[in-house]
Amino acid sequence: MGHRTESMDTKEIDVRSLSSSNRHTLPYVHKVGVPPKQNLWKEFSAMLKETFFSDDPLRSFKDQSRSRKFVLGMQAIFPILSWGRSYNLAKLKGDLIAGLTIASLCIPQDIGYSKLANLAPQYGLYSSFVPPLVYAFMGSSRDIAIGPVAVVSLLLGTLLQNEIDPIKNAVEYRRLAFTATFFAGITQAILGIFRLGFLIDFLSHAAVVGFMGGAAITIALQQLKGFLGIKKFTKNTDIISVMHSVWGSAQHGWNWQTIVIGATFLAFLLFAKYIGKKKKKLFWVPAIAPLISVILSTFFVYITHAEKKGVQIVKHIEKGINPSSVNEIYFTGDYLLKGFRIGAVAGIIALTEAVAIGRTFATMKDYQLDGNKEMVALGTMNVVGSLTSCYVATGSFSRSAVNYMAGCQTAVSNIIMSLVVFLTLEFITPLFEYTPNAILSSIIISAVISLIDYEAAILIWKTDKFDFVACMGAFFGVVFHSVKTGLLIAVSISFAKLLLQVTRPRTAILGKIPRTNVYRNIQQYPDATKVPGVLIVRVDSAIYFSNSNYIRERTLRWLTDEEEQLKKDGLPKIQFLIVEMSPVTDIDTSGIHALEELYRSLQKRSVQLVLANPGPVVMDKLHASSFTSLIGEDKIFLTVADAVLTCSPKFAEDV
Repeated sequence: MGHRTESMDTKEIDVRSLSSSNRHTLPYVHKVGVPPKQNLWKEFSAMLKETFFSDDPLRSFKDQSRSRKFVLGMQAIFPILSWGRSYNLAKLKGDLIAGLTIASLCIPQDIGYSKLANLAPQYGLYSSFVPPLVYAFMGSSRDIAIGPVAVVSLLLGTLLQNEIDPIKNAVEYRRLAFTATFFAGITQAILGIFRLGFLIDFLSHAAVVGFMGGAAITIALQQLKGFLGIKKFTKNTDIISVMHSVWGSAQHGWNWQTIVIGATFLAFLLFAKYIGKKKKKLFWVPAIAPLISVILSTFFVYITHAEKKGVQIVKHIEKGINPSSVNEIYFTGDYLLKGFRIGAVAGIIALTEAVAIGRTFATMKDYQLDGNKEMVALGTMNVVGSLTSCYVATGSFSRSAVNYMAGCQTAVSNIIMSLVVFLTLEFITPLFEYTPNAILSSIIISAVISLIDYEAAILIWKTDKFDFVACMGAFFGVVFHSVKTGLLIAVSISFAKLLLQVTRPRTAILGKIPRTNVYRNIQQYPDATKVPGVLIVRVDSAIYFSNSNYIRERTLRWLTDEEEQLKKDGLPKIQFLIVEMSPVTDIDTSGIHALEELYRSLQKRSVQLVLANPGPVVMDKLHASSFTSLIGEDKIFLTVADAVLTCSPKFAEDV
């Protein structure tokens, strides 16, 4: 017991005066403690748990019987078993209204989005039938409306047509689309099962804003084919190719009847959207406007036989519910790897959009959303969808917003929407035969306009210029080259920013705030006073192999600059360098080696190294590496004020 007490005493830091000329009796200075040594396995387990299980998902299973654990496990996989027990008629009323409202919006959108993916119209409807049913049982969001979305449809269509021509080889193209959807679902489910959802956070908000805005403009430009009635149109998605194709066919390729139909209903849709924004109670107006547009334009074309005058129409849509596509997925051959690559990209983008939407509405309604469960639910629904002739589905922001405004209570609104789509597939699809392509183009244009978030871009410019570069890089990459290029630029710039912040962390010189014992950045607080003979530097990052040399060199540069200025002003030189380590959350062997090199460099300059407030992890590693013995345990302090009190007691008393 005595030996243990003695060993604990050796870890106490005895604070002495750092100046031989100091004969004052100093006030008591708190000591920096060394944390008790952790068991390696416990430390590793704690780190692993915090990385992958920070939300403690098994908390509810503790001290439960086997039967109860089974019930909780089923509820975790199928949340409907949990909230379904308290479901009542009042909630059904809200879900019924919301489901019918989003169904009226999704049917015309699905037909249009399937064209973006270069698939027949029925595949868009299929994707709003099976996936929403699966999600309703497995999803944890009450507000997300599931189905095809414009950005993912365009991305999938662009990537697929780079491999197979959708017109000449329609069957192979469709099979590759189902294969990509299967692997999109597998990717999403794996991310959720292995709790790797934090990986999608590497795509920054700024990059997503730019990517979505660029994709919206690209989608709108693609709709000029149907809006103007152009028959021969470029397969490229960049703005230069599209505008060249549009103006190249201006003399003989445009159809004025098509333009009149498209422009008239686009104006109607935009006006309906304006009414919905002005009066929140009229949210249903922009929601049903697309369906009304389809009904009116289809009736107009049917009675006038405008299709005979060059107005392009949807023509035949397959009747009936989703046929099986199990045998159409490529599980072998050359297209297997291509399907996996395309599916992984489309799946991650779909996941990013869905999780962002889910979190937004969960915050608005103040409930918790389990991101990993969402990924499993979205992945499962896309895997099932790929086996039932669906392409990649995800959460739609426009439909989810309508769902929320319509008063949805639970995911039952998705079931209602799915049932309406089922009835449409069974009985109503023949009525869409005379629907003009121009109206579908108008619906898509009006829908994607909201994806151009210029207010967010302005805020990004005001807040962070580097983020704005990422935003604009993604935007121009999509608009002037392709969706794939824009996505690559978005990811690259996001990683570049991360690497820059990791390898070049901020450092600052601190000064004393007047009439306090607080030391802060002198750039932020110009009235802060520097301590004579002492330079105080703060490192605002963990010290790792990636930045340790930079931190050492930057600290020495601060010292050199300060000494040159002092020499110029005829003031005494620096005797102490205090490194404020409060923000340093961790340090590795490279970081410790850099501190050792800094210590030796300072010795040559007759400057003493002093540390202030190292955290428990840092202190443990400094002690284990014997760095504390190297510089002296009496040169490690709890606060900067304590360090200054010892290094420059006269300044501490006078100021």
